[in-house]
Amino acid sequence: MESKSQCEMRNAERGTRNGDVDPALLDLQPSAFSLQPPVIVAFCCHYCAYAAADLAGTMRLQYPGSVRVLRLPCTGKIEVNYLLAAFERGADGVIVAGCLEGGCHFQEGNLRARRRVERAKQILSEIGLEPERLEMFNLSSAEGTRFAEIVTTMNERISEIGPSPLRKAECGMRSVE
Repeated sequence: MESKSQCEMRNAERGTRNGDVDPALLDLQPSAFSLQPPVIVAFCCHYCAYAAADLAGTMRLQYPGSVRVLRLPCTGKIEVNYLLAAFERGADGVIVAGCLEGGCHFQEGNLRARRRVERAKQILSEIGLEPERLEMFNLSSAEGTRFAEIVTTMNERISEIGPSPLRKAECGMRSVE
């Protein structure tokens, strides 16, 4: 039987706490880890997208190191405020990657996520940020090559758009408490 601290540590390693995204994992301070702009946060479904990212690494595929992958039990767990918090904390772009439509391990989680991503894009547009900074993709666990292509494409898109105006230029990235 695991102690509470062992369970909390295991969940922190997975990127979740009680099934929710741990806000500390959205700490995009340069001292926390080394990312070169543009900074992209990828919220990935455990069963498909995260497995595809793992496969891309196993296959030693080259893609930009500007992405920070956060594993979720299901993209249906993502909330609009998590997506917006990533931008507030210095991300230049956000990827939500889930199971193929109709193939969600939690039935309709990826469909809920798509609706939330669309809502977040509306909010980004309303506050003056480009909605193209946020995108949802569906892929299977066998699509490591596609994961690398998605990250590369998103990196190019964000490079063309430019850094997020929410990120402090001189001090690197900021963290919103």
